[in-house]
Amino acid sequence: MAADAYPDPADLFPDVAAAGGLADVLRAAARARGLDLDVVGDEIAHAEVPTEAGGRAPLRVSAYTWERTWSMSGSGRGGGTKSRLLLTGATGDLGSIAVVAHAWQRGRSLAEIASLAPFVALTGHLEVPDGSVAQAIASQWAYLRAGAERSDWPEYRELIETAFARPELRALYAFTSHWTLRLQADDTLEQFDLVCLDAPHDGGPFTVRTRWSGALVGETATAAEAVAVAVAHLPAAQLVRFREAAAGDGS
Repeated sequence: MAADAYPDPADLFPDVAAAGGLADVLRAAARARGLDLDVVGDEIAHAEVPTEAGGRAPLRVSAYTWERTWSMSGSGRGGGTKSRLLLTGATGDLGSIAVVAHAWQRGRSLAEIASLAPFVALTGHLEVPDGSVAQAIASQWAYLRAGAERSDWPEYRELIETAFARPELRALYAFTSHWTLRLQADDTLEQFDLVCLDAPHDGGPFTVRTRWSGALVGETATAAEAVAVAVAHLPAAQLVRFREAAAGDGS
């Protein structure tokens, strides 16, 4: 559908337009449920719910462009440089979003928030305190494992779990691109891949590369063998840092 084919937000949400914007309507929906909700914004289709909870960004609430439905998304901002989507959801009941937004603003746990409404979906990311790169790495692994568990690709699930089981790789920042498991030293924009792994389709081999679409390091029949090759390929300096960190925390 062309952009100009969508209805004007004021036509799709005339009550929101008349009230002054989504923030005013969301605030009123919270008051109707006995909740005091701080909401900012002056648009018909967008509003934000700020929070003082450490590691959380404002909850974004947006109106659909083609039907009377609202979506929300809550992200974490703690640790490293990359934002982490913690929860999403969409519903035609703005009052339910107000209840969820109030819980987000007050710093209730993700599990508690998810229990408030059936439309709330957790991504698997963990909440990360500001400045904690180690916990940002743990959050990313939790997200990857949750996604792999939902996947119908058994070799990919095995690769993620086998890589996670190796502490040398679990200490690295992991993410996927085109289903390639990419590992970096930490969560910064300046990092380069240390090693990348691919799971096979249709009985092919597991592959290990220097970086995404980089030179081939090895092909193996099992995920365990691929992970062993990946660990052996890590730079010596990285392994030294890992061992020093492990010795420092007693592991």
